[in-house]
Amino acid sequence: MAHVMIGLPNSLKELRKVKGLTQAELASVAGVSRKTINTIENKVFVPSTLLALTLAKVLDVSIHDILGWKNDGEKRCLQ
Repeated sequence: MAHVMIGLPNSLKELRKVKGLTQAELASVAGVSRKTINTIENKVFVPSTLLALTLAKVLDVSIHDILGWKNDGEKRCLQ
């Protein structure tokens, strides 16, 4: 039986590309490894709150944008 890891949705790859940054460049500015950025983008790893806030600041977006949360005024829970 294969083990499948499912991470939370995120928009990191799209946001990084909009800023014209490579994974290595974003990692350097955020103070993490390129592998960390890659695993977040591929939904293998969910960033800590501190890292998500750091990435949001570097990319000049909200933490909601990093985590792929929709701000449509509705309260939601994860299932």
